[in-house]
Amino acid sequence: MRILVIEDDISTGDYLKKGLGEAGYSVDLARNGTDGLFRALEHGYDAIVLDVMLPGWTAGR
Repeated sequence: MRILVIEDDISTGDYLKKGLGEAGYSVDLARNGTDGLFRALEHGYDAIVLDVMLPGWTAGR
């Protein structure tokens, strides 16, 4: 399973990537909403873990 993590907090993003990787998932990490959106549109992910409080972005609208 391929997962995209979109998280601007460095330690949280690294923690999620490491933990999900150790659980056997293939994980890509985007540090901002622009990179995350690009990756989500360009690659086929099975799941996306999205920080809903990214600076400059509003989720759910």
